[in-house]
Amino acid sequence: MAATDDQPLWTPAGIEALPITRFAAEAERRAGRRLAGYDSLHGWSVEDPAAFWDLLWDFCDVVGDKGERHSLDLDRMPGGRFFPDARLNFAENLLRRDDDADALVFRGEDRVATRLSWRELNELVSRLQQALRDLGVEPGDRVAALMPNMPETIAAMLAVASIGAVWSSASPDFGSRGALDRFGQIAPKVLIACDGYYYAGKTIDVSEKLGEIVAGLPGAPAVIVVPYLGRAEAVAAALPNAKSLADTIAPFAAAAVDFVRLPFSHPLYILFSSGTTGVPKCIVHSAGGTLLQHLKEHHLQSSVVRDERVFYFTTCGWMMWNWLVSGLGLGATLLLYDGSPFHPGPDVLFDYAVAERMNVFGTSAKYIDAVKKSGLRPIDRFDLSRVRMMMSTGSPLAPESFDFVYQAIKPDIHLASISGGTDIVSCFVLGIPNKPVWRGEIQGPGLGMAMDVYDEDGKPLPSGKGELVCTRPFPSMPIGFWNDPEGARYRAAYFERFPGIWCHGDFAEWTAHGGMIIHGRSDATLNPGGVRIGTAEIYAQVETIPEVTEALAIGQDWDGDVRIVLFVRLKEGVDLDEELIGRIKSVIRRGATPRHVPARVVAVRDIPRTKSGKIVELAVREVVHGRPVKNVDALANPEALAFFKDRQELSE
Repeated sequence: MAATDDQPLWTPAGIEALPITRFAAEAERRAGRRLAGYDSLHGWSVEDPAAFWDLLWDFCDVVGDKGERHSLDLDRMPGGRFFPDARLNFAENLLRRDDDADALVFRGEDRVATRLSWRELNELVSRLQQALRDLGVEPGDRVAALMPNMPETIAAMLAVASIGAVWSSASPDFGSRGALDRFGQIAPKVLIACDGYYYAGKTIDVSEKLGEIVAGLPGAPAVIVVPYLGRAEAVAAALPNAKSLADTIAPFAAAAVDFVRLPFSHPLYILFSSGTTGVPKCIVHSAGGTLLQHLKEHHLQSSVVRDERVFYFTTCGWMMWNWLVSGLGLGATLLLYDGSPFHPGPDVLFDYAVAERMNVFGTSAKYIDAVKKSGLRPIDRFDLSRVRMMMSTGSPLAPESFDFVYQAIKPDIHLASISGGTDIVSCFVLGIPNKPVWRGEIQGPGLGMAMDVYDEDGKPLPSGKGELVCTRPFPSMPIGFWNDPEGARYRAAYFERFPGIWCHGDFAEWTAHGGMIIHGRSDATLNPGGVRIGTAEIYAQVETIPEVTEALAIGQDWDGDVRIVLFVRLKEGVDLDEELIGRIKSVIRRGATPRHVPARVVAVRDIPRTKSGKIVELAVREVVHGRPVKNVDALANPEALAFFKDRQELSE
C-alpha cells in the first residue's frame, strides 16, 4: 500500500470481540455514563484511577485478597498508593494453569529447541522453590540471574517470586565488572547462571567471568549453574558453593507450589538503569503494581487471551523480558528465543513465527530497520497469517519503518510502537487495538496513564515538542531505589524538574490524531542555536539512505554554541565522500528542517550500544569532549568508543 499521511495504515476490525470492548462496557456500568471510544475510556481511567484499577483487578481475575481500600493519597506523587490492604503473590497469578498445553517454547541459536507444558513448568517451579528455601531464601532476599532467555530462567523467577524473594537478572554477555556493578549493590543470597551461551555462530564460555563475579559478590552467595552448553557440572565444580541445576533440585520431588501472599507493594523485581554515565541505579518494582500494569498491557492494549502465542525478542537484561513473562497470567504460551536474530540470516525469527504459529511478534525498531536494509521481504517468503500484531520499542520507530512493515511484512497487522521503560517496567504510550495506526505515530497513552507534554515552564503543550510527563500516580511506579532509604535519589530522578509530576526524560509531541511521537531522550536533545531537536528526527531521515547502516548524532560544544555532529556506519565497501555527505545533508534538510542538518558528518567503523541494543549518544558525547565514560562495562561493544576519540574532523 502507498504510504500517505492523510490515511491510516491500519484500521481495526472485529472490535466487538476485543477484551477492551468488554472492559469498556463494564466501565460504563461502574462509571454510570457512556464512554464512547477509547479516548472517553482513557479519560475516565485517569479521572478516577481508583475505580479504574479496581475494575481491572476484577476484570483480569487477579488472585489474592483485594482488601477494603483501593487507593491512598492519590493526590501525591510520589506517595500515592494502590490497594494498600491487598495481599497477593505474583507467581500464583502467572501459574493458574496446570495442564499439558505449551506454556513455554524455546528456540536457541544453536537450534536447541525445547518446550515446557504448564504441568512441567509448575513441577520445575515447585522443585526450585524447595531448593531455594533449602538454601535459606526468604521473603525480601535477593536472587540474581546471569541467564539467557530460556525456560529455566522463567521457572527460576517464578520460584523466587512464589517465596516473596526479589528477582534481578542480566544477560550473560555482561562483563564481570558490569555484572558486579549491578548485582554487587543488592547482595544476592543466590546467583543463578548459565554454563555459557551461543551468539552469532560462536560458543561463548563464561566460566572465567563467572569465577570473577562470584568472587566479587558480597556474602558468598550460593550458585546454581544451569546447563545450556552441557557443561553445568564442570563449571559448578570450579566455583565455591556451587551446584548444577540438576544436582540442586535432585533431592526435591514436585508438589503443589506454596505461594506466599504478601502486600501489594512487596518488592518483586530490581531492574537497573543503563549505567552508561555512572553506576547503574537499582530500581525496585512491586509485585502488585507490575502485575496489574502488565495484565492491562497484555489483555486490554494488546488483546492477548488464553492459548495465544506471544513472542518478544529480548534478553534477560531488558525490561521487555519482565513484560513478556507476565503473558503467562492470561494463559498465553510464551515463545522464547536466545541468540542473534540474524544468524545464520535475517529470516530466523520469521521461520520461528511460522513454525510456532506466532500471534504477537515483539521486537525493536532497530531490528525492523535492519531487516529492511538486509533486503529481506518476509511477505514474499513466509505465511504470517497468524501474526496479528507486531510491537516495536527500544527507540522511536521511523515513519519509513512503518511503511516497510505494511509493505514488506504484512499489510493487515496491528503495528504498535510502544514506549515506557525500565523506570516503570511497562509503557506510558503504546498500542490501542480499537484505534487506527497512523504512519510514524505511537497510538496513544495507556489506560490509567495521565500523560502530557510540558514546555520548559511546566505548562501543557497541546502541540509542539516538549517533555513527556505523567501527572497522576500509577501502580507500576517504582517502590524506590535500592539503598536510597530517604528516597532522595528517586525524587531527584523523576520529580525534580516539575514537582509532583513524573518527568520521564523523553522529548515528545502530541499528534493531530491523539497519538504521540517520541523524538528521543531529552537529555540527548540537540540545541543548536538554542533550538531543541530530537535525535530521532535526524535518524528517521538518515535511515532512508541505503549506504548508511546506522547513525548517531550528538551536540558538540563549539564556538560558544552547539553544533550537530552526525556519525555514520556505512555499508561494506562504501566510502564517505563529498557526494555522499552532500546527499545525507540534503535528505535531512528536505525531510526535516535546515536546523537538523549536521555541521559535520563523520564515518566510524562501529557505533556503541547498550546490552539491549540502544545506541549511547551520551557516552559518545563524553568521549568527543574528552571526558571519561564512567561505566564502559554497561556497553555491548565498548571498544567502539575509540572510533570517536580525538577525531581531526571535529577540531575544525
